[in-house]
Amino acid sequence: MTTEADSFPRRHARTQRFTLGAPRAFTVAPDGSRVAFLRSGSGTDRANSLWVLDLPDGTERPAADPGVLLQGATEELPAEERARRERSREGGAGIVGYATDGAVELASFALSGRLFTAELRAGTARELPVPGPVIDPRPSPDGRHVAYVCGGALRVVGADGSGDRALAEPESAEVRYGLAEFIAAEEMARSRGFWWAPGSDRLLVARVDDTPVRQWWISDPAHPGREPNNVRYPAAGTPNADVRLFVIGLDGERTEVAWDRARYPYLARVHWSAAGAPLLLVQARDQRSQLYLAVDPATGATRMVHADEDPTWLELFAGVPCWSPSGRLVRIADEGGARVLAVGERPLTSGQLHIRAVLDVGSEDVLVSASAGPEAQSPEIGEVHVYRVNELGVERLSQEPGVHSAVRAGGVTVLVSAALDRPGARVQVLSDGKPAATVRSYAEDPGLSPRVTLTEGGARRIPCAVLMPRDYHGDTPLPVLLDPYGGPHGQRVAAAHNAHLTSQWFADQGFAVIVADGRGTPGRSPAWEKAIRDDLAAVVLQDQVDALHALAERYPLDLDRVAIRGWSFGGYLAALAVLRRPDVFHAAVVGAPVTDLRLYDTHYQERYLGDPAERPEVYRRNSVIDDAGLVDPAEPHRPMMVIHGLADDNVVVAHSLRLSSALLAAGRPHEVLPLSGVTHMTPQETVAENLLRLQLDFLRRSLRPAERS
Repeated sequence: MTTEADSFPRRHARTQRFTLGAPRAFTVAPDGSRVAFLRSGSGTDRANSLWVLDLPDGTERPAADPGVLLQGATEELPAEERARRERSREGGAGIVGYATDGAVELASFALSGRLFTAELRAGTARELPVPGPVIDPRPSPDGRHVAYVCGGALRVVGADGSGDRALAEPESAEVRYGLAEFIAAEEMARSRGFWWAPGSDRLLVARVDDTPVRQWWISDPAHPGREPNNVRYPAAGTPNADVRLFVIGLDGERTEVAWDRARYPYLARVHWSAAGAPLLLVQARDQRSQLYLAVDPATGATRMVHADEDPTWLELFAGVPCWSPSGRLVRIADEGGARVLAVGERPLTSGQLHIRAVLDVGSEDVLVSASAGPEAQSPEIGEVHVYRVNELGVERLSQEPGVHSAVRAGGVTVLVSAALDRPGARVQVLSDGKPAATVRSYAEDPGLSPRVTLTEGGARRIPCAVLMPRDYHGDTPLPVLLDPYGGPHGQRVAAAHNAHLTSQWFADQGFAVIVADGRGTPGRSPAWEKAIRDDLAAVVLQDQVDALHALAERYPLDLDRVAIRGWSFGGYLAALAVLRRPDVFHAAVVGAPVTDLRLYDTHYQERYLGDPAERPEVYRRNSVIDDAGLVDPAEPHRPMMVIHGLADDNVVVAHSLRLSSALLAAGRPHEVLPLSGVTHMTPQETVAENLLRLQLDFLRRSLRPAERS
C-alpha cells in the first residue's frame, strides 16, 4: 500500500525529479588520469560535492565537501548567483559548478559567495580570502591564478591567495564586467562573461551595460512590506544591453575588440584555444546573418573567417564555433536541407544525421551528438547518439537505443546513457574505446516504469509517446491528456525512462497520455524546426490536433474528454488549444504561459516573429490574449486552470494576469493559482508536489463523464 509519504508526487518533488544523487558536470584530465564530477550524497540530498575518479583503477574520492568547507553554516546565495541559477535552471545546492586549469589539477568554485579551490590530485580544498560575494571563479590554464567576478568587477587572485586585485571595475551601477547578460544566459546558452588566454597572461572580458534596457519591477503581493525587485528585462522590440569585449592583461591594460556592433550586436560565442586566435561568433539582431571573427589580441582588430546567412533564422549550437588542433574552423551549419558538421569549408556529414552539438574536437576526429536526419532510413524515435566523425566517415559510439552524451579528453570518454528500460542514466568511462570504470549514481529509483510506446502520428509523422495506465488491459476508451512542451529547444519525446515519469503518473490515474513533438521542436531537420516562423500558434496547435486524431485510430481514446497541460511554451500551447480548438480540447492546465508575446524577450521572440513594431499583425495573430476565441460567444467555454509563480522574472506573471483579465471580460470562467515566491522553475518541494495533485483534481473535475438519462 502506497502512503502519502512515499507517493510519487512527494518523491518526485523531494528528489527534484529523481535527479539528486546522479553524477554530472564531468571534466576529463588531458592525460586521461582522472575525471572530475559533481554528485550529491543521496537521492534526496541537494548539496553537491566535487568528486574525482582516478584511472585506471576506477576509484572514487571526494575532493571538496560543502558541509566540511562551510563547517555546518547555512549556505547563503548572493543575488547574482541566484539569477545565474535561474537562467541555467539549476535547482541544486552546494557546489553546483566548477572550473579547472588546463591540466585538471586545480579546480575553483564559489560556495555561499566565497571562493574555494581544490587540488584534484591531493583531494584537498581551501578557501582563498578575497572580497565577496564571488561569482564564477575560473583558474588560469597554468593554474597560477583564479579570476572571478565580485560586485560587477572582474578580479584576479593568485592560486596561493596572494595578490588579489581588480582588473576591471564598473563605471556605474548598471555596468558589470565578466558576467553574461540576461539574453546571453537565458537564450544563447552563454553563461560566461570572461575567457582566459591559453598562455594565462590575459583574458577576454565582456562589459555589459544595462542602461538601455527597460526596468521592470517584480513584487511579492504576499509580502507587501518588501520592496519590489528591479530587473532589467529586454522585451521584444525594446533595447538590449550594450555588450562590448576587451582584452585585459594581468596588469590591467585593456584593448577593446572591434567589430560592427551596430549590425551584429549579439555576442553569441567566444572561443580561445592554443589552436588559433580568439574566435567570436556575432549575430545580427534579426538572427538571419552572423560572422565568425578572429581577434588580434594585441590590437583588438578582427577579421572575418566565415559568414552565414539564412532567410528564416540561424540556430546556435553547443561546442561551436571552435578551432581544430590544425587550425581549421569547426562549425554546425544548415546546408542542403540538413544540419551538418563542417570542418574548414567541407561538410563531413550528410542528411543521414541531424547534428545537435560538438562534444570534443581531437586531432583525428570530432565527437558529436546527433539524431537521425531527414535522409535516415530508420526514424529512431526519441534517440540521440554519440558519433566520431572525420574525413574517412562516421562511427557511432553509443550502441543501445536511448539518449546519449559524452565528454572526452586524453583518450578517455565519459559516456552518459539513458534508456527506456532502466531508470536514470548510466555513466561509463571508456579508455581507448574500452570500458574502464562506471561512475556510481545515488539517485533514487522512481519505483515507476513507464508503459510507453514511441510512435509517429499523422501525415507529417509527428514523433509521439503514448502512455497507458499500467493496470489497463481492456479496450474501453480512456479520457485523454496531452502533455506537450511543443516548442523550440524542448524535445519531450525521448527514448529515456525518466523523461516519462510524470506522464505515466497521470496515465495511472486513468488517462491515456499523449506527448507529441510537432514542428518547431528539435531533432528532425532544419525545415521541421523553422516551420513555425511567423505562424507559431497555428503550426504547433495543428500538429497536436493531427497527432491526437491519428493516434485515436490506433488507441482507445475518448475524444469527448480531451485535456491538455503544459508549462512555459507548453502553457502557451495549452491556452491556445482550448481557446482556438474547443471542438477538440475540453480543459487545459495553463502553467506560466507566454500570452502577450510582446512581453517576452528579444532574442527568442524576434527570432520567430520579427520586430513587433514592424510586424504588429504577426504578434496579434500569435498572441493568446488577442485571440478572437476569447470573445466569440458561439464557442464553448472550456475550463482553464492558470498557474503562475509571482517571482518569475523570465515569464513574468503579467502574462497570466492579462490572460485572466481577457477571460473575465469575455465572461469565460477559469481558475487562477498564484504561487507566492515561486520563480519559473518551481523548485520548492511542497509546491512541486501539490501542483501535481491540484492539476489532477482539476482534470478529474473538468473531464467528468456526462450524465446519461
